[in-house]
Amino acid sequence: MSAAASGGRRVTRQLSARRAPGAAPAPAPAPARHGRARKPVAVAYEAEAAARGPAWEPRAWRQQLAHIRAMRRARDAPVDRLGVEQCFDRGAPPEVRRYQVLLSLMLSSQTKDEVTSAAMLRLREHGLTVDNVLQTDDAALGKLIYPVGFWRNKVKYIKQTTAILKEQYGSDIPRTVKELVQLPGVGPKMAHLAMNIAWNDVSGIGVDTHVHRIANRLKWVKKETKTPEATRVALEDWLPRDLWSEINWLLVGFGQQTCLPVGPRCADCLNQALCPAAKRC
Repeated sequence: MSAAASGGRRVTRQLSARRAPGAAPAPAPAPARHGRARKPVAVAYEAEAAARGPAWEPRAWRQQLAHIRAMRRARDAPVDRLGVEQCFDRGAPPEVRRYQVLLSLMLSSQTKDEVTSAAMLRLREHGLTVDNVLQTDDAALGKLIYPVGFWRNKVKYIKQTTAILKEQYGSDIPRTVKELVQLPGVGPKMAHLAMNIAWNDVSGIGVDTHVHRIANRLKWVKKETKTPEATRVALEDWLPRDLWSEINWLLVGFGQQTCLPVGPRCADCLNQALCPAAKRC
């Protein structure tokens, strides 16, 4: 076959393949595939949320919280008059105020607010600054803070922590939880409260024995927790962040006045019908 004939047939086939007037357009050719087709990729946080499922929250917690706020409206619990926020010298320089906040938190561990407040008053009269504390011998410091719980250990911790603050932080306190909990005698509860009170930074919930007890009584934890630190983690998992600063103050005062460790006053509590642990006569 001649080249001309072959070329003519190719032209004929091409012409016959053209669309006739009014005919439907031919489908577009499929794009060439290179390997397997891609599957939709889930964004990491979407995948994690899907795996977790619906967020857990305690039954009727908003109503319980509203009742606790109502019972705390008078602000007349010991924590309101004598708590850490009332123990530092508001007229002192900022770094001194922050140091006093930290020391009051260290003293408050396993100690009633009345005792902590009295010890802080004696320390302030003595001169509660980094330099003054470092110049005070252990025996004199012990007399100033006695009878706070574990006062002998606290003398040691205060001296060690104060020396670190002088050497490493320019006589101020650290401004991160990670650094605060590395100081002798400072635990997570103190660190989060120090961040809130001293630095006005809500880094977490301050959980003491009152908050720990009440959160478990109200079933504000998905599973019963054995330690305040476990309770903090459980609460932060569901409690809206804008409530983290308030919850310590609310529950501590509620625990001091109504939801007592022994012999809770359930008959006087607005949550009696909503509390799983309430004593109902």
